[in-house]
Amino acid sequence: MTRVKICGITSIEDAIAAVECGADAVGFVFAPSPRRVDAATAKRIADALPPFVSRVGVFVNADPGALQTATDCGLDTAQLHGEQSDLFAQCLAPYMRIIRVLRVKDQDSLAALKTYPAADAYLLDTFSKEAMGGTGKRFDWELALKAKEYGKPLILSGGVTPENVGEAVALVRPYAVDVSSGVESSPGKKDHNKIKEFIENVRKADQTA
Repeated sequence: MTRVKICGITSIEDAIAAVECGADAVGFVFAPSPRRVDAATAKRIADALPPFVSRVGVFVNADPGALQTATDCGLDTAQLHGEQSDLFAQCLAPYMRIIRVLRVKDQDSLAALKTYPAADAYLLDTFSKEAMGGTGKRFDWELALKAKEYGKPLILSGGVTPENVGEAVALVRPYAVDVSSGVESSPGKKDHNKIKEFIENVRKADQTA
């Protein structure tokens, strides 16, 4: 079964709605973004979630406070965007799972995956000059099939929406899909109906496997 992560959560209301719709994980953005939350807000939301829901912190570049933030908020996974070295990931790895993000431009981009052996999973997002993530832009999903050859669980992000996630799951068969802007009414505010539709379409695609 394809796991689902709803990222860019900024309120308890949105987090609970995501879980009630069937989300397996929620993501908190600690980097500059319209969806950014501070540690205190993330902790309040994380504390309101039921057990067995993964709590993921999104960090950009080598934030020296990442471990402390993750610990304070009760997070179990760090999602690393940017220029963090694999050594940085290794420092976090004893305390939490590591998702390494690759911003995909073309097939040559995929070679960078082999430089991140500390990652527990790879997340593929769309390359953009304007932002590190959350752009809602899609990349060529055929490249995600190539990325699966690197042998780690693959999380598909970048431009997935309720309308196209079924196609994405059917083609790529990823370990998980990750959505933020695709289920929003405005940046940082989730549309609960879109979340429901998104997860329902993932489950429908799972049934065709």
